[in-house]
Amino acid sequence: SELIKPYLGSKYKFTEVPKRLIFCMSKHSGPVNEIQWSPVREQSHMLLSASMDKTIKVWDAVDTGCCLKTYSCHSCAVRAARWSSCGRRILSGGFDSMLHLTDIETGKQIFSSKNEFRISTLKFHPTESNIFICGGFSPEVKAWDIRTSKVLRVYKAAVQQTLDILFLPEGREFLTSTDAVSRDSADRTIIAWDFQSAAKISNQIFHERYTCPSLTLHPKEPMFVAQTNGNYLALFSAQRPYRVNKKKRYEGHKVEGFAVGCEFSPDGTLLVTGSSDGKVFFYNYHTARIIRTLSAHKEACVSAIFHPVLPSLLATCSWAGEIKIWQ
Repeated sequence: SELIKPYLGSKYKFTEVPKRLIFCMSKHSGPVNEIQWSPVREQSHMLLSASMDKTIKVWDAVDTGCCLKTYSCHSCAVRAARWSSCGRRILSGGFDSMLHLTDIETGKQIFSSKNEFRISTLKFHPTESNIFICGGFSPEVKAWDIRTSKVLRVYKAAVQQTLDILFLPEGREFLTSTDAVSRDSADRTIIAWDFQSAAKISNQIFHERYTCPSLTLHPKEPMFVAQTNGNYLALFSAQRPYRVNKKKRYEGHKVEGFAVGCEFSPDGTLLVTGSSDGKVFFYNYHTARIIRTLSAHKEACVSAIFHPVLPSLLATCSWAGEIKIWQ
C-alpha cells in the first residue's frame, strides 16, 4: 500500500482519536466476532475478520475498503481467527469444533484438526510461531503444534468455558479468562499459567464476581487490562502476583454479555473499547478519563483496534455484521 510506505521506516507517532468514517464494509451476513490487522508491517493494509456467517474474510481496509478473499472452511460460526506471524496463513476455530490453518493465497488448509470442544479463542505463541493455544467450551485449554498436528500440552481448570487467552511477554506465562464466578469454584475469573509445565501460577487474581470477555496487554508497560461484565475495564500488573490497580477503573461503556474487545493504541496512551450500545470509548490510559466517544454502529460494537503503523487509523466491527474504518 502506498499509504503505508512512508510510515514503515519511522517510529509510530502520537495517536489521536479518529473523527471521520473512511470505509463501511458490509459483506458479512452475520455478526463479526473478531478483526485483526496483518502483523506484517508491509502488508498491514490487510484486515482479517471472522463472522457468525461461517466465513473468514480478508479486506484491503486501507486503500479501497474491498473484500479481497472469503474463506468458507467452517460449517458453523467462526468465533476466532488469527494471522500467523509471517502474514501468509490464517488460523481459525469455531463452533464446529474445527481448527484450520489456511494459506491465504491458495485457500488450502495446511493443517486441520477436529477439537473436542467448540472453540471461542485462539492465540499464537509470541516467540514460537508454530505453537498456538486454543480455549472454548471446556475446562481444558490446549497448546497445539502445527508441525505435528498434535496437542503439546493440556491446561486444566475448574471452569466450564474459556473466554480469552493472553500471552505475557516472552510467552513463558499466559492468562486465561473463564466463566468461573460462583463462590464455590476454586478458580477465579482470571488464571495465570506456566506455559511449559502447565502448572497454575495463580487463580486468585480477580476477586470481583464478573466474567472478563477479553484481555489485552499494554504495549510498553508491564500491565494488562481485563474487560469485565461489570461494565468497566480493570487494570492489573502483568508481573507476579498480578495485582489489580484499585485506583484505576475505566468506566462508562457497556458490555452486557457481549464479547466486547479492548485494546491499547500502539503508543500506549489510549485505551479503546467497543460498547454494547454501538459506541466506541477512548480512555486516557493514565487518568482513566473518557477522552471521547464515537457513535460507530447501531448494534453492539464488539471490537475496536488501532492500525499498527498508520497513526490514528481505527477498525471497528459490530453485531450487525459491519466493519468500519475511521481516521
